Amino acid sequence: MSNQLIFRGVATALITPLTSSGVDYDKLGEVIDWQIEQGVNALVIAGTTGEGSTLDDVEHRAVVKYSVERVAGRVPVIAGTGSNDTAYAVSLTRYCCDVGADAMLVVTPYYNKATQKGLITMYKTIADASTKPLILYNVPSRTGVGIEPSTYAALAGYPNIAAIKEASGNISKIVETASLVGDKMTLYSGNDDQIVPILSMGGQGVISVLSNVAPKQTVELCDRWFRGDTAGAAKLQCELLPLIKALFCEVNPIPVKAAMAALGWCENYLRLPLTPLEPEHGKQLYELMKAQNLL
Repeated sequence: MSNQLIFRGVATALITPLTSSGVDYDKLGEVIDWQIEQGVNALVIAGTTGEGSTLDDVEHRAVVKYSVERVAGRVPVIAGTGSNDTAYAVSLTRYCCDVGADAMLVVTPYYNKATQKGLITMYKTIADASTKPLILYNVPSRTGVGIEPSTYAALAGYPNIAAIKEASGNISKIVETASLVGDKMTLYSGNDDQIVPILSMGGQGVISVLSNVAPKQTVELCDRWFRGDTAGAAKLQCELLPLIKALFCEVNPIPVKAAMAALGWCENYLRLPLTPLEPEHGKQLYELMKAQNLL
């Protein structure tokens, strides 16, 4: 566990409520308050689930600033500031530091990808520009480039590089990473179906899509683990698995946007190239939400 622990437990990778005319700040404020009331331990703003890739620059900055002000110190705010343009990532990181975000979530560069040497240089460049800790975000299924365990090891201990969000799904590599970085970086699960496995490797929580819809249950899963109730945590992980799978039946955040719209937290509106959930998938998702007493 890093000595720069950003949060322990559940950070919701929050949706951004959108309409055809822009960001719905009233709904964003309401969902922020509800999430905190439900007990989540941090909020990630303008990440993948928050459709950060289709927020324009003005919106991206405004959403982070508004969220920091609305949260008002109740939980840490983690801003998504990654880009395939390192200069833009630096600019966005500096801005989010200045407006009071507590940490930055920095994904690997998509499309242009990078060598492992390029990743090391990029992350050090962003860390040098930041006054807040960075969470390195590994999701090669989206970006086309993964962070190798040896690369984490090369970055471990570098100033402002504090944590890892692992969404590669590769448990063997995650175990190798944990063995290499030790207590120099905090490990978080980036996959809701692997919360307990990553906690078992010394992870300190999850950056979660599931907790948009089921915050109490996701918090309870982590709480059981940290209380020492390993069997109880594993049981809840398995119980939530059908809902987790439904939330990824199409690319995130398509299903979670539909789920949150059904709960009244937003319109079921996404920006192209994302399109609303297919009706047959929606039917299955809503049935599973009812089974968990969420609808």
